[in-house]
Amino acid sequence: MAEVLVFHHGQGLTAGVLGFADRLRQAGHTVHTPDLFEGQVFDSLQEGVAHVEKAGFGTFIARGAAAAEGLPAELVYLGFSLGVLPAQKLAQTRPGAKGAVLVEACLPVAEFGGAWPRGVPVQVHGMDGDPFFSGEGDVDAARALVGTAADAELFLYRGDRHLFTDGGLPSYDAQAAALVTRRVLDFLGRTAQPAKAG
Repeated sequence: MAEVLVFHHGQGLTAGVLGFADRLRQAGHTVHTPDLFEGQVFDSLQEGVAHVEKAGFGTFIARGAAAAEGLPAELVYLGFSLGVLPAQKLAQTRPGAKGAVLVEACLPVAEFGGAWPRGVPVQVHGMDGDPFFSGEGDVDAARALVGTAADAELFLYRGDRHLFTDGGLPSYDAQAAALVTRRVLDFLGRTAQPAKAG
C-alpha cells in the first residue's frame, strides 16, 4: 500500500478533505493530513487565500515541507488547490517521491527548478470551466507537464466548480468527485507496486 501526504486547500483542513483522506485509508493506504492553518477553517476561499497572502505563500509551502520531515521519503504527495504548492514542490525536490496527485491546480515545472523528476508519476485533475484552474493558466501548466513527463496524466471534468471534491462545500460535485477518487485509488495502487527486477 502507498503512504500519502495530503495538503488541504485554501479553506483549511475541512471535513471534506478529511473525508477524502478517509476513503484512501479505507482502501488500505497510510494517509497523513497536516493542518497548515493551525486549526483555522475559513467560510470562503477568498478568506483563506487572504490568510495565506498575509503570512506569505513561502510560509505556507515551508509548513508543508516541515510536515514531511520525519516521514518516509517514499511518499505520494497529494494537494487540493492551494495545497498543490507544497505537494508539487516536495514531489519535485524531495528525493524518493513515489508520485504526485495535483487537484485543481498545477504550477509550471520551472517554478520549482527544472524538469519533472524521472520515475515520479503524476496525475492532475481539474474542471474544464473552473475559473481558477482553466482561467489562470494551471491547465496550460498541466498540459505542458503531461507533454514532457514520462508518466503524467491530466483528467478534465465538465463543469466550472472549484473545490469540487470537498464533500462539505456547496461546490461539491458528487459524480466528478467519485471519479477523481477512483482514479486516485488506481494511481495509488500502481505506485505501491514493487519495482520489477531488471
